Amino acid sequence: MIDPREDQAAGLRRLFRRAPPTVVALYATGRQHAHIALQAAHRIAGRAERVLLLDEAQGADSLATTLGLPAGSDLLTVLGGKVQPRELVQAVPGLLGRVPVAAAALALPLLDAERRERLVGALHALQRSASFILIHSACEAAADPSPFIFAAPRRLVVAEASHRGATEAYQVIKRLAAAGAGSLHVAVARARGRADATAFFASLDELVRRHVGVALAWVGEVERDDLASGLSNGMSEASPRDAEAAFLRRLAHSGSGRADPSIPLGPRS
Repeated sequence: MIDPREDQAAGLRRLFRRAPPTVVALYATGRQHAHIALQAAHRIAGRAERVLLLDEAQGADSLATTLGLPAGSDLLTVLGGKVQPRELVQAVPGLLGRVPVAAAALALPLLDAERRERLVGALHALQRSASFILIHSACEAAADPSPFIFAAPRRLVVAEASHRGATEAYQVIKRLAAAGAGSLHVAVARARGRADATAFFASLDELVRRHVGVALAWVGEVERDDLASGLSNGMSEASPRDAEAAFLRRLAHSGSGRADPSIPLGPRS
């Protein structure tokens, strides 16, 4: 007998058959973590990539606060049938824009199959013009990742090269590992130079390997390196297309329990 969940997932996978974007869960640490997250987004966009921000952080952690934008209407409002997905995109210079998704992330596991498919269809409409989708989340939320974070094939921690940045990065990585994450990408921001950045990463990598047992993949420095290319390296998926198709497949399963061991939080190394 065909598992109805797999049948639904097969339909959702078809949505990403045409040039799917790279989907990345993004965490930033340090004194000005929202600024650092936006700096990383612009760095990726500066490499001729089109970046859409899905912001599930709220309050002071939200990117809207740093950008001087209103909170905005959440992606969940598309279920009312009166709002088109593109109407939710807030303009951000240099990027495709920002879409609030905090309410959608909370509601997704509770939706019936029809509403879940409509919400994922709205995501598909938003991603058509994007090369990258960055799902921004607050560091404190890493202990209980949303369905969007669970579904993302990649996870990027952008750590400020400071004691606070290192402490918060370690905490985020530890929380994600406890939730089932495998390998993680790490970029370093605001280092004094290349030697400082590589030493910072080496120290964090050693600490994480010793106490958490998760592999860290070096992406580079936010100010100097091509983060877009770095995010494409070190993946165990068969191809980028497979990785991004998995994003919708995992979302399709979110209503049946996020702790399903057959749907891990991204690929393990």
